[in-house]
Amino acid sequence: MKPAILEVTQRIQERSRDLRADYLRRTAAAGQRARGSDRMGCANVAHAFAGMPAGDKFKVVAERAPHIGVVTAYNDMLSAHQPYEGYPEIIRDEARRHGATVQVAGGVPAMCDGVTQGLPGMELSLFSRDTIAMGTAVALTHDVFDAALLLGICDKIVPGLLIGALHFGHLPCVFVPGGPMSTGLSNSEKAKVRELNAQGLVGREALLEAESKAYHGPGTCTFYGTANSNQMLLEAMGLHVPGAAFIHPHSGLREALTREAVRTVLANVKAKRYTPIGELVDERCIVNAMVALLATGGSTNHLIHWVAVARSAGILIDWTDFSDLSASVPLLARVYPNGSADVNQFQAAGGPGFVVRELLDGGWLHGDVMTVSRNGLRDYTQLPVAVQGDAQAVQWQALATEPGDAAIVRQAASPFSPTGGLKLLTGNLGRSVIKVSAVPEDRHVIEAPARVFDEQEQLLAAFKAGELERDFVAVVRFQGPQANGMPELHKLTPPLAVLQGKGFRVALVTDGRMSGASGKVPAAIHVSPEAQAGGPLAKVRDGDLIRLDAITGTLQALVPADEWEQRETAVPGDAHRETHAHGLGRELFAGLRRNVVAAEQGACTWL
Repeated sequence: MKPAILEVTQRIQERSRDLRADYLRRTAAAGQRARGSDRMGCANVAHAFAGMPAGDKFKVVAERAPHIGVVTAYNDMLSAHQPYEGYPEIIRDEARRHGATVQVAGGVPAMCDGVTQGLPGMELSLFSRDTIAMGTAVALTHDVFDAALLLGICDKIVPGLLIGALHFGHLPCVFVPGGPMSTGLSNSEKAKVRELNAQGLVGREALLEAESKAYHGPGTCTFYGTANSNQMLLEAMGLHVPGAAFIHPHSGLREALTREAVRTVLANVKAKRYTPIGELVDERCIVNAMVALLATGGSTNHLIHWVAVARSAGILIDWTDFSDLSASVPLLARVYPNGSADVNQFQAAGGPGFVVRELLDGGWLHGDVMTVSRNGLRDYTQLPVAVQGDAQAVQWQALATEPGDAAIVRQAASPFSPTGGLKLLTGNLGRSVIKVSAVPEDRHVIEAPARVFDEQEQLLAAFKAGELERDFVAVVRFQGPQANGMPELHKLTPPLAVLQGKGFRVALVTDGRMSGASGKVPAAIHVSPEAQAGGPLAKVRDGDLIRLDAITGTLQALVPADEWEQRETAVPGDAHRETHAHGLGRELFAGLRRNVVAAEQGACTWL
């Protein structure tokens, strides 16, 4: 193991010692109870299984057959989740072949951030994660299950399901993905059309045509945003069937992998392979996820989500941990937005298996962790393939030593960069993070006057009015969890990219989020404490000189210290508060806005 990886792991273990011990004690106590149908009252048992076929009732109650609960995020609003419609029948069929029973324990909400980008609905997006976690708990709290299969892929859905599952840490759990959509219009071509539209050079019809060619069928969006980063992290954590992440929804191999998930979770129910999720997800497993994120230039959203995931398992991590790991972890993949390839091309070039193998062999991953697979993390360095003559079976083969395309995936000996794609920024504006893997090196330092906005619409209006044709740092504040649910500000990327393309030195500083597709414009995001909580962004005034330095890791307002100390903090006006408190269900999330903790603490609403 690399010393830097061990050092970070050890300090996380020490920091988490008491909290983790309490978590494991509770998990062990839950796991030592009698089976649900044996310890529950007769009326409870009757209610639990009333809707099942008589044969299945007999199996689960009299024969004590393993009973699997399915928690599904199926809906056909999300292209990635549309294929899940038929999964319960596949899962039931496979379980019956092995003498087990299945119930869909519950469904959880799953919203598409692509639909709500730049719209009021995006203000519910971050909080949907904890809503999903609570929905998972509601489903599993029927407490009759010996194991769980979790069906979800996209941005907040996987973290929410994982947070919920970890609160039932005594259960063996396997995540079941659905795969990416086929390649459509390239991500770079899509971005060009967006920038042309932002300049008024192409109209809505051309933009809609381009977007529809990019997002065109079942499966996840093909850029390496939060949804596909989720899948990479689950592979590195050993929570998938190995290699399941990026197989197309309509590939014959996809059904075989889903059936293998059933076989895997049933094998883990047996005592000799018993791996409850609360024991599996330990400090080493969390560090493996962090390393995989950094090595692939993954989504910045996970600097929030995985803090919450870790906390659910009694583990405490922070952005300093991410930053210190990033300084030691090589960048081994270039997938859009920090490259031109999509995830299908990433998979063809070697995909998660190639990256995991290089990291494991090089000493950046803990290889001694538990996984849902028989042989541990080494299984995740192989490629799943169909078995000839048996469409329901799957086998694995070794990946080639060389990458399929060295412009997409690299060996650890010749990385794209010796360090990962994320950097911690600190200074008198607070703590924030920047994704540097896609930012040109000549833009890693930006020093320019501030232009302050309290709404993203204000920036868009200023751009359209031609007011931003100069060097500046856009400070977009009152976008944190307490203020309005911390929406992604992805709609700001095209105009800022246009200005950067014209040669202006521009950057974004915000207490909001960017999407997993944050790209070539330098952006200090998740600034904490947020402006709504009296954070320093509320002190910034138009014209203040701001320095964003991704080399030294600093974010500073270059204002004399005594003036800065005495300056009052701005507060959002009544119109701002009214706008973000009402409409499209935002009233229902008022309690979450009041109770949410800071982004670096995972933006949790349940602590």
